[in-house]
Amino acid sequence: MEKPLILITNDDSYSAPGIRYLISVMRELGEVVVVAPDKPQSGMGHAITVSAPLRLQKIKSDQHYKEYFCSGTPVDCVKLAVDKVLHRKPDLLVSGINHGSNASVNIIYSGTMSAVIEGAMGHIPSVGFSLNDYSHQADFSHTGSYIKAICENILESGLPESICLNVNFPINDKKTKGIKVCRQGNAYWKEEFSERQDPHGRDYYWMMGVFENLDKGKDTDVWAIENHYVSIVPVHYDLTAHTAIPLIKKWKFDV
Repeated sequence: MEKPLILITNDDSYSAPGIRYLISVMRELGEVVVVAPDKPQSGMGHAITVSAPLRLQKIKSDQHYKEYFCSGTPVDCVKLAVDKVLHRKPDLLVSGINHGSNASVNIIYSGTMSAVIEGAMGHIPSVGFSLNDYSHQADFSHTGSYIKAICENILESGLPESICLNVNFPINDKKTKGIKVCRQGNAYWKEEFSERQDPHGRDYYWMMGVFENLDKGKDTDVWAIENHYVSIVPVHYDLTAHTAIPLIKKWKFDV
């Protein structure tokens, strides 16, 4: 039988410890092709490159394994991989493991999850993995068995049309209790900009922020990872606020 074809990308760059660990897990499941950014692309969201050429370089090629880095964003990586690198549509797209949580509103900013959403838009079963630890020395060892189990389920059963998964792991504190299938929590970044001056006396600004959780529910991704669970949130890219349509239809448009 032909092995499952698995596309791997991320937003922390091809050399980040998170993607290196994810590659080791995915190679147990199928034929792996990595197309990842050549430099960190965190916070890029669903950005694409339209005003500069994209560069793609192969850095490794073995039986059942190929690896490339790309000068573009995570979404560029997915688009380029599907159009120019892969010999067929992949059976699975995995992104991560991100260094830092992508729970709640973080999914909007996340390059990791934007690559996943791009996969879903292309009818590829797709899942993003993130660890609630921003350290470059983060310990990913507790995530492997969960990643493998989740991906095996996707390969066996697929995902509903236009749906992808956002998976977040608690920090490795030896207390992980299992998996919770959750909704996205209602939270936001309370931000401020620190005003500073460079050595030439010119003003510049550095964004700082505190993550504020407004949601007291125990069925959210934020609650799950704070309480030592792995959270799985099904995500779709239809941003229509369906519940608001009847309200808007009642407005009077005298034009």
